Amino acid sequence: MLTHVRELIAQNAEKMRQHWKGAPLGIYSAGLGKRNLSEPITFAGIQSVRNKADQIGHVDLIIVDECHLIGHNDGGGYRTLIGDLMETNPALRVIGLTATPYRLGHGMITDKPALFDALIEPVSIEELVHKGYLAPLRSKITTEKLSTDGLHKRGGEFIESEMQAAFDTDLHNEAVVSEVIKLAGDRKAWLFFCAGVQHAQNIATMLKENGISAECITGETPKKQRDEMISDFKAGKIRALTNANVLTTGFDYPDIDLIAMLRATMSPALYVQMAGRGLRPKSHTDHCMVLDFAGVVETHGPITNVTPPKKKGSGTGEAPVKVCESCGEIVHISAKVCPACGAAFPVPEEKTYRLYDGDIMGADPSEITVTDWQWRKHTSRSSGKIMIAVNYYGGISDPIITEYFTILHEGYSGTAAVQSLSAIASQCGAVSAMKNSDIDEICYEMNMGRKPERIRYKKDGKYFRVTRREF
Repeated sequence: MLTHVRELIAQNAEKMRQHWKGAPLGIYSAGLGKRNLSEPITFAGIQSVRNKADQIGHVDLIIVDECHLIGHNDGGGYRTLIGDLMETNPALRVIGLTATPYRLGHGMITDKPALFDALIEPVSIEELVHKGYLAPLRSKITTEKLSTDGLHKRGGEFIESEMQAAFDTDLHNEAVVSEVIKLAGDRKAWLFFCAGVQHAQNIATMLKENGISAECITGETPKKQRDEMISDFKAGKIRALTNANVLTTGFDYPDIDLIAMLRATMSPALYVQMAGRGLRPKSHTDHCMVLDFAGVVETHGPITNVTPPKKKGSGTGEAPVKVCESCGEIVHISAKVCPACGAAFPVPEEKTYRLYDGDIMGADPSEITVTDWQWRKHTSRSSGKIMIAVNYYGGISDPIITEYFTILHEGYSGTAAVQSLSAIASQCGAVSAMKNSDIDEICYEMNMGRKPERIRYKKDGKYFRVTRREF
């Protein structure tokens, strides 16, 4: 099992021990001071083993944690090691794990050329929150705004030096810290994502000046000092940690109950990693507050429905032009006056950030009280494949919500559909439905079961997705 930071290596090995007490595992990581390649299972840092294929020998399975870091081309440590190990065992299987299966500038990690050829989505954030495995996030609208107007981008991302110069001012810092303190109340563990090292240091200093115990962690913080700060943070001795590009992957403290985003990003992966630090179930509260001062949520959408980045050069971006309403002249988007007729373009409205409680979760899905439901066989117009569909009916003004179950499909989609349908059959009392092999019989049995009292649903493209059924 490979990953890129020592914290994840240790965490993953620890989880394996919890599930399998006597697991024959070894750890190979220079950062952890361990170099054991003699066990059948190895948890390793890619930097430590990238050139050690000969010592590793025959491997049947590689699992890569945070696999979105694997490059699309043949270069890099991961691709080098995997290629070398495949020379020993051409049947080697590679599985990647990530909550963000995309890369800025590359699109999805399955887009060609890529190492991975298929994406399996076994669970959603909504389901994990509903079942208690994750805690919900809540966002509050902020008065202070850190605007990206005028900032340039390099490689698709904001240039850090420009962003830090714009965001790291005494005026901004005082306003941000004051607002965080006001909105935080008695929250116990605050995590700040800042625009740069100096910005993180200045925010930590200002927090201290306002009576908040705080420390700053950067890439230059010595390992021992960093470990002590994190330990004190988890022990409650430090209330706030500020950082710049450090405490994302590999940093796991469930009781974080406030996240302040003081940096902008065009990377949906970085957005999910930052917000994800607050998703762990907590010992003292049922949620984590997210204060987004830099419009990150507005840029990428709810964390439950993040839009993956476009592949570089895909040509799907909008042309930087606009049309004069007076004469129809096409001009550059930045023009204030039409060069053809002299008409002035209207001044664009100032961007406003609309974040309300639960907005970052994409919460508040629609809900209907179910008056009836109808199960039926359905044949796809596009593929001709047979599946099961159910219509949920509500009041006269409610939409008809249709859900599809592809139980005859091969692979994961078919297996997941059978599991979902079996769960519903159990809830509605139609336990014998799944004993049938005939779809018509299954639909008959499901129609005989009791309907749910309410369902919650969300629009997912042109279809609806039912997120909860209450029987």
